[in-house]
Amino acid sequence: MFPIMKKDGFDYAFSPDACSTCQGRCCTGDSGYIYVTKTEIENISELLNIEVREFVGDYLFKKGYKYSIKERKFNDSYECIFYDRETNGCRIYEARPTQCKTFPFWDYYKTRVEELKLECPGIIDNV
Repeated sequence: MFPIMKKDGFDYAFSPDACSTCQGRCCTGDSGYIYVTKTEIENISELLNIEVREFVGDYLFKKGYKYSIKERKFNDSYECIFYDRETNGCRIYEARPTQCKTFPFWDYYKTRVEELKLECPGIIDNV
């Protein structure tokens, strides 16, 4: 059992325990970008035990001046290439990008809590 998470400036809290119930909704759904920094690229490459150049070529694409993790199409949805459907988890969890680590506390959701609740069953109103 994980503790309830809160962050200043957000009108909701998050229960990580709900992650096992939602079928990876934050890793699947609409297409989007999962940006990675140079350090994150190096860390993920090390975790996967492959060269950085191979990792970049196989798992990333360039969007403007940034790199983003590739997605794959599944039915009418998209999912992060590292989402593991069998385990309902992330294959690079230990080295996942900051963008993933900070979900659901993104500025975008500060004023879209109802939208976030549709995506994430772990969202609870602050008490």
